[in-house]
Amino acid sequence: MALTSEKNIKKALEYYTFKSKQLKAFINENNNLTVEQIIESGKELEILEYKITALEVVEEN
Repeated sequence: MALTSEKNIKKALEYYTFKSKQLKAFINENNNLTVEQIIESGKELEILEYKITALEVVEEN
C-alpha cells in the first residue's frame, strides 16, 4: 500500500511540475498578456508551486 501511495505522490509531483513549467512558458512567451491574464496566471502558478512544495515535503518523509 505504501508503494502505491509513493507512486501516486510521484505522479502528482510530475504532473504539477509539468503544469507549472507549461504555465511559466506561456507567461514568458507572450508579450501581449492583459493585466487580468497576468494576475490569473500568477494565482494559478502560486497554487501549483504550493502543491509541488507540499508533495516534496511528503515525499521526503
